[in-house]
This record gives sequence, C-alpha cells and structure tokens, in this order.
Amino acid sequence: MLRVLSLGCAALLFVAVAHLPIGYYTFLRIAVTVAAVILLAHFYQRESLSVRTVVFGAIAILFNPVLPIYLHNKSAWAPIDVATGLAFVVSAILHNKSIRKRGEL
Repeated sequence: MLRVLSLGCAALLFVAVAHLPIGYYTFLRIAVTVAAVILLAHFYQRESLSVRTVVFGAIAILFNPVLPIYLHNKSAWAPIDVATGLAFVVSAILHNKSIRKRGEL
C-alpha cells in the first residue's frame, strides 16, 4: 500500500515537470501533502524521529495547499519536483526491502 502510494506520487511529480494547467498543480499539492503526511506518520510510528520523518515532514510543509509556498517561477519548481519524486521512489524501495527483510512478501 505505502509502496504504491509512494510510486504514484513520484509519477505525479515527474509529470509535473511538463507545462500543465494550474489545476494539475493544485491537485499535485493536495496529493503530495496527503501522501507525505501518511508516510510521515508511518515512519514516525516505526522509527520515531529519523531522516525519513524529517524529509516527509518538510515535503508536507513545502507542498501544503493551505498555506502554499509560491516560487513564482515554474523552472524553480522543476528540480524540487524531481528531487521530491526521487524521495518517494527511494522510500518505496526502502519500504520494499524492509518488507522482504521481515518476510512479509
């Protein structure tokens, strides 16, 4: 479940590098924030304060739709979108490895 969530958000973030309507970016903010909060809660429950909890907490703050951060330049968001997408991919890979290690697959 978390692996699918992570990879889905990564795909949305990689697509966001293209020039798309503003509605996509609003949806992206909501989807990434929700996913980051879910992952943050999961990692905090398992690991307490760790690098992953800090990373996904920062992602949730950066992408939150309630108090949005505007960079006013689409090209400034592109590297952030790619880096955040990579964070979600790494999270999915590490989650998959931890499941295999516990023998749940």
